[in-house]
Amino acid sequence: MTRTSLSIARRLFPMALALAGGVAYAQQQPPIRIGLPVPLTGPYGAEAKDQARNAELAVKEFNDAGGLAGRKAELLVRDDKLNPGEAATRTLELLEKDHANFIVGGLSAATQLSINNVTRQRKVIYISISQSDVINEASDAGPYTFHEALNPHMTSQAVGRYLFRKGSRIAFLTADYAYGQEMTRGFTRVAKEMGAEVVGEVKHPLGQQDYSTFLPRIQAMKPDILVFNNFGRDNQISIKQAADFGMKKSIKFATPIMTYTSRVAGGAATYDGVVGGTQYLWTIQDATPSARSFNAAFKAANAGRLPSDYGAMAYSAVKSLLLAVQAAGSSDTEKVASALRSLKYDTYKGPQYYRACDQQSVQSVLVIESNPKDASDPDNVFRLVHTEPASEKLLRSCAELGLKG
Repeated sequence: MTRTSLSIARRLFPMALALAGGVAYAQQQPPIRIGLPVPLTGPYGAEAKDQARNAELAVKEFNDAGGLAGRKAELLVRDDKLNPGEAATRTLELLEKDHANFIVGGLSAATQLSINNVTRQRKVIYISISQSDVINEASDAGPYTFHEALNPHMTSQAVGRYLFRKGSRIAFLTADYAYGQEMTRGFTRVAKEMGAEVVGEVKHPLGQQDYSTFLPRIQAMKPDILVFNNFGRDNQISIKQAADFGMKKSIKFATPIMTYTSRVAGGAATYDGVVGGTQYLWTIQDATPSARSFNAAFKAANAGRLPSDYGAMAYSAVKSLLLAVQAAGSSDTEKVASALRSLKYDTYKGPQYYRACDQQSVQSVLVIESNPKDASDPDNVFRLVHTEPASEKLLRSCAELGLKG
């Protein structure tokens, strides 16, 4: 070894030791724990299980890339049973018993608010992954609350702008809880903007099995468009029964969120021609590199299956959280929250960022129509009919939410 090379080796040796020591220290630390309370049982179970699969993929990618200087992440999935009390209990257990650093989850507005109450009190970062308008409002917003999912106002704006026309007669069949009520409010607003007329609304309880008493009341309103402001099995059952009732012959069916799991469960005939909004559609991979990468990674980890819409938002929430952890160089709550606020990310569908006042993710909204063909190729299940670009114009103003801009 020459004198020069020996000198270089002497200088590099302490650096190598320090690096090795840092990696060893990171590996000795507990994993970065992310709690995921979602309703694995109940009417939203199919969507929740897909969210868990997608969240696992985001964690796997983080770990495979070396984690945080060798420190790995761990996903802790819990069943909140679509019950606000259960959601609060599971979240408390995740924080106090399992020592979760962060919480992602919630698949209804009510459970999200319950989870958020727990995390806000304990100053823990929470990223919600289901439709909710209330979580963005001043009463529930906070420095540690982020919302990755589309919210009802965004969804109804996109679908309404595509579907409503001046003079259109609009009726709503609404699940009587926060999600349904928020969707009706959003669609009523966009109907007024578009010059359409809302001719009435019929409300039903969550988990309704028989809609025969509701449908004649809607039919009597003589709408051009019927919007099903419900979700999961409620959505599948009500749309099928309305079609069986003969209402599709004269009325266009729409729903604010059209999920792949509902389309598969309800069948091609049930959803034929129904228009709805979505967070994600795998066919955008032709024009979106991040979608192409996401699809390939999910297929590799899930025996060739393609990722679903509601699952994709869980992937993006966990992915963006771990990107913020890497940017912060820490799992410290304050540092990661600050990193999330300044994060510009493209995890699966194009550019996104969290708006300053309410920490709502600003993103595109896709409007899709269900294909009549029940194809073995999932690419043929939906067709993209419109893309509403990412813009803060899709959101309620900060002032309207009771927040400073």
